[in-house]
Amino acid sequence: MSVYTILLTLALLVSSPSAEAASIADGNPAIDALYVDAVQLYSERNYEKARPLFESIVGKEPKRDGAWYYLGLCYAFEGKTDASIKCLKNSITLDSGNYWYRNALAAVYRTLGEEDLLISTYEDIVKDFPEKSDAFFDLLSLYMKKEKYDDALLALDEIESRNGPTDESARTRYDLLRRKGETDAALKVLTDYNEKFSSPSILSLTGEYYLEDYEDSLALAYFNEALELDGDYVPALLGRAEAYRTARRYKDYFNAIGDFMDRENVPPSIKGAYMKNVTRSLDPKFIRTHLAEFDTVTQKSLAAHPADSSVLSVAAIYYYASDRREKALELIKKAADAYPDNPRFTANRIQLLSEAGRWEEARAVSDSAYRHFHEVAFLEFSNSASYQLKDFDAIIRNCENLLILRKDDDEIRTGCYSIIGDAYYQKGDWRNAFKAYDKALKINPDYVPVLNNYAYYLSIRGTKLKKAYNMSKKTVEAEPDNATYLDTFAWILHLQGKNLEAKPVLKHAMLYGGKESAVILDHYAEVLFALGEKDLAEVYWNMAKNRNRGGEIPDLDERIAKRLGK
Repeated sequence: MSVYTILLTLALLVSSPSAEAASIADGNPAIDALYVDAVQLYSERNYEKARPLFESIVGKEPKRDGAWYYLGLCYAFEGKTDASIKCLKNSITLDSGNYWYRNALAAVYRTLGEEDLLISTYEDIVKDFPEKSDAFFDLLSLYMKKEKYDDALLALDEIESRNGPTDESARTRYDLLRRKGETDAALKVLTDYNEKFSSPSILSLTGEYYLEDYEDSLALAYFNEALELDGDYVPALLGRAEAYRTARRYKDYFNAIGDFMDRENVPPSIKGAYMKNVTRSLDPKFIRTHLAEFDTVTQKSLAAHPADSSVLSVAAIYYYASDRREKALELIKKAADAYPDNPRFTANRIQLLSEAGRWEEARAVSDSAYRHFHEVAFLEFSNSASYQLKDFDAIIRNCENLLILRKDDDEIRTGCYSIIGDAYYQKGDWRNAFKAYDKALKINPDYVPVLNNYAYYLSIRGTKLKKAYNMSKKTVEAEPDNATYLDTFAWILHLQGKNLEAKPVLKHAMLYGGKESAVILDHYAEVLFALGEKDLAEVYWNMAKNRNRGGEIPDLDERIAKRLGK
């Protein structure tokens, strides 16, 4: 249990007037004085010193409810929730009419996530302290979370009887009735409210209801009415645009979005969020058909907010998605340059450079970012670029430097030795590769990426197959549906002459992505061929050839022809 979490939840109880006014019983003046000192320490948040004083007090005067209350709070702040609950229950037993005691118990239940106990506590509070409106709001929220919709509606009735109907209560009642499946009743809540009050919020919600029901004209009428009340109300602006788009009134749609982008009172973050949603959710064909219009909308947002990070990054995503990578890179670079201390924009720039295959530039930006931010992720970006450039020495240097800087971080060290091993193997230096893998496994003997690679490379070399088998077996036990690990294990079985055992392992791999890999398909065909199932082997070899168009297996066609005598 996080003491900080409890501190946030109970903070208001530190200075609760009713709590601090807990009565000093007619008793020993020395204990009364001790109680005052303890409360003073508590009010100064010195719980460690206050707690033993309250413990002493309840030991001598067990009927002093205020001491039990404060002791319960001290335990709560120290994360001793069981003891806290016991003490707070004692205080409630001694004085059931004290609201603060009940509220403190509820706060502890909240931090523990004990929602049923929390509901029960609040139900008692609203019964015994009906004037406490906040408790009804808490109950409403809990009932909704637990899907007790009828109870939630009763709590909402009580809230509205005290405070009158509000936009928020109308929205909540609408939501509750819809969750219950009572859509007609839900709509009546909105229409009744609209007859009595003028609210852009409820008018827009009514518009959304009709938009979902494909009643475009009705939806549009409500959105327009909302905008007559508040011309900058964002849900109505966007709802109106969506109503036009749904009705295929595309000219009106783009005019409405252009109007939305032009409005100075609409925060740029909201404009950016809308464009991001459009880019991701709309049919790419629709965007391509109306590329000129979307370009205009994007340019309007950039003109209105030329230096805003959200607008720049979303515009970059839009241009990238529409195959204009240079423009996208220009914008994301502008965002990264404008916000040099925000790693997200630099990371986005590296991602776009990588997807464009500009590996030298991607590596240079990654190296610079690592020096600036000291984030390991940028070193990983640099290594990815170096891998594409086949600069394995650069990868090794990066990891060796990181091993020095993070010498006490076993997770980082394991990963570094794993990458160093992979890089050495790509260089053809298998001795140093295996030394690096041994160092990784010395730190973490169960690190499956190293276990798999080490085992597979041993199998390729045809050496230490028993060691390879034991390592590979651990990987498939750890991740039984990982096609790569299954393939390694099956291939080792094949090399050991255990083809009957290898076949079901590879068959399982086929169910979890193996058919997407030329190597796994080839291995399965080899096992089938070894078992005398030549016709089925030819089927999988043909599949492997179709997957091998990039030349992942250089000698595949020649080897298949030799195997099949063709």
